[in-house]
Amino acid sequence: MRKDFGPQTWMFPMPVLIIGTYDENGNPNAMNAAWGGIFDYNQIMICLSAHKTTDNIRKNKAFTIAFATAETVTESDYVGIVSQNKEPNKIAKAGLEAEKCKFVNAPFFTNYPLVLECELVEVMNEGEGGGNFVGKIVNVSADESVLSDDKVDPKKLHALTFDPIRIS
Repeated sequence: MRKDFGPQTWMFPMPVLIIGTYDENGNPNAMNAAWGGIFDYNQIMICLSAHKTTDNIRKNKAFTIAFATAETVTESDYVGIVSQNKEPNKIAKAGLEAEKCKFVNAPFFTNYPLVLECELVEVMNEGEGGGNFVGKIVNVSADESVLSDDKVDPKKLHALTFDPIRIS
C-alpha cells in the first residue's frame, strides 16, 4: 500500500548550508539556508528570499557555502535566526572565525571543515530581492580532520541535514 502526497518539495537529505558573504563595509556575514544543491558541473544553486546576504552576493559576485556539522549546530542555528541587520556583531556573537578566501571575494569560517568558494554566475527567478543564485564552484577546501585517503569522509564530516518532510 502507498500513500500519495501530491506535489511536495521533498528532497532528503538536504544539507544545512552556511552562506558566507562580505557586506558593503567588508564585514563578514553568514546565514543558514537549506534550499540548495548541485545545479550543473561545478555549479551550485541556492534558493534565497531577500536578505542582507542576497544583497551582498549581488554586490560582490561571490559567496561561500559551508556545510554545517554536528559540532557547529549552535553557531549554525544562531546565524539562521539572527539577522546582521539587527545584530551588527552577529559573527562574533555566533563564535565564528572568518578568514578571506584565496579564490573569491568572500569569507570562509574556519569553524566549518568543508567550504565551497563560489563566483556568482546568475540569479534566476528573481523577485523582491530573492531568487535562485547560481554559483560556479572555483575551489573546495576541507580541513584535514574530515579527510580519509585525501578525500572528504562523510563519517568524519558529521554534516547536519534539513528534513523538509517533517515541517510540511
